[in-house]
Amino acid sequence: MNRDIIFLLAPGFEDNGRREYCPECAEVWGVLNYFPAILHGLDIRYQPISRPRAEMVGMLGADHQNCPTLVLAEGVEAGASAAVKTANGQRFIDNARDIGKYFAHRYGAPVPRGS
Repeated sequence: MNRDIIFLLAPGFEDNGRREYCPECAEVWGVLNYFPAILHGLDIRYQPISRPRAEMVGMLGADHQNCPTLVLAEGVEAGASAAVKTANGQRFIDNARDIGKYFAHRYGAPVPRGS
């Protein structure tokens, strides 16, 4: 299977003088825990809280460093409901709800409520 790449912030990073987590990354992890079969199609790459996030900049450019971001595997259709963006020849989705919609389309998971 051609694998998608998902960029996430690791839980429990240090910022603002305390340990924090990213709510949108946690939402994606929740979906992955509900439907672990999706994990077989993903290459998970943790990013630091600090910017620039070199790996993301190298792939998508400096304007696209949001986590979570899912970079679609080459030749894979995203489905009509996911908001796909393009940068540096890569197609990507940079918000948790649209990533959930993509998971529904590609992997057969349920769609996020309210979508």
